[in-house]
Amino acid sequence: MPECANCGGFVTEGYVRVFAPGERETVRVCPNCEDKLRDGADVREARSKRT
Repeated sequence: MPECANCGGFVTEGYVRVFAPGERETVRVCPNCEDKLRDGADVREARSKRT
């Protein structure tokens, strides 16, 4: 079962297939991460808290 590399939260295999870079087996950031987010191909610190 895939997990987010940042928060350890559950992500589906379909989410990993779409958002993981290259042939990685997990994503670097998921929608549940409050401290980081995807910015195109990069991951950056969130500028504000997401709720």
